Amino acid sequence: MDTKTIIELLKAEVLPTTGCTEPGAVALATAAASEVLKGNIDNIVVTVNSNIYKNGVAVGIPGTGATGLTIAAALGAVKKHPEKQLSVLESVTPAELAAANTMLAKGIVNVRVDESKTGLYICARLMSGASYSEVLIQDKHTNIVRIQLNGENLVSKQDKQSSLHHDYRQFLRDESVCIAQLVAAVEALPVGELAFLLEGVNMNVLAAEIGIRKRLGMRIGSIYEEMMTSGAVSDDMINSAKRLTAAAADARMSGENVQIMSSAGSGNHGITAILPVYAVAKKIGASKEQLLRAVALSHLVTIYVKIYTGSLSALCGCAVAAATAATAAITWLMGGNITMIESAMKNIIANLTGMICDGGKVGCSLKLSTAAAAAVESSLLAQRNIVVPDTNGIITNSIERTIANLGKVSNPGMLETDKVILNVIMEK
Repeated sequence: MDTKTIIELLKAEVLPTTGCTEPGAVALATAAASEVLKGNIDNIVVTVNSNIYKNGVAVGIPGTGATGLTIAAALGAVKKHPEKQLSVLESVTPAELAAANTMLAKGIVNVRVDESKTGLYICARLMSGASYSEVLIQDKHTNIVRIQLNGENLVSKQDKQSSLHHDYRQFLRDESVCIAQLVAAVEALPVGELAFLLEGVNMNVLAAEIGIRKRLGMRIGSIYEEMMTSGAVSDDMINSAKRLTAAAADARMSGENVQIMSSAGSGNHGITAILPVYAVAKKIGASKEQLLRAVALSHLVTIYVKIYTGSLSALCGCAVAAATAATAAITWLMGGNITMIESAMKNIIANLTGMICDGGKVGCSLKLSTAAAAAVESSLLAQRNIVVPDTNGIITNSIERTIANLGKVSNPGMLETDKVILNVIMEK
């Protein structure tokens, strides 16, 4: 497997993000639209699919004390600098927050839901006098496919072969690519080529430490810290993974101004793909090289699974896709062979499939802590030759077909599930 393609794929899909991905993507859209529009902004209309709305409506925005997509849209328009991608909301200044709040007070910022859009969809339209700009993001949170000014295309990917992230992912779509090949590729990569991944490890560990120290969000991470210190629960690799993973999610979803290294377009995926692996590596005394290769494998498998389940799904992708990747990486890290790696992945898919994303973002830390524990447990069981049988639901004798089956159950009914959850949210 081509080394250059793998590294480019990782660099394209493993990116820093500030705040929740959905508000960040909305801010990216308005930032790009504002960048090309001259003059004072008179109106902002952002149209999103139901999943984007559900995932972003209740989440804290870093440095604001506020929640939701409208403040994110306003801030994106104020801050501009779309080159920052999912970090566009980083370091909000008092002046920027005041300007965004003025927009909200004037009632010129509106976020609408288009229930006909089944995939990731964000369309931001900004007006200044008789001029307007429009930005369209589709398929992936950073995938700007069109920028228009007064109806004229300034950027358009519609007539190109594919967008950048699709090009990078193409080799993973080839039916000849399998999990065993991904493992072999990671083992063969020059470790120096993976050094950049250490930034993401350090970034997410720092977020977890902040979540614990400040007792943020639901305080799941800090409570586990206290229970482990008091002896209420053991200080083992399972609880260590739960503590770190939950704490980083606590910090992120509470709106703390921390950066998170994302994976496959999601900050919570990045937390789940990295921190359980780090926790186990620390417990077993793994080398830096082993950690880097394990994290690389976790990111690659996350991307692989997301190809089948999609960028947005009614399932909790952090608990299913990223945890499936984490258990594969943990098993490799602990010396497991390819049979054990695939068995661990089957175990966690059988265990966590069915966990839905309910839009309650502060509660994500609870789901992520469960996923982290399941990732470690699934690995430990697989290393002892325990695996869910092929006759169980979507599990087959092939891990690749099992993941394809996961995609099949992730997508049908997604729109209806999101509508039900969205209606519950809007009734509150």
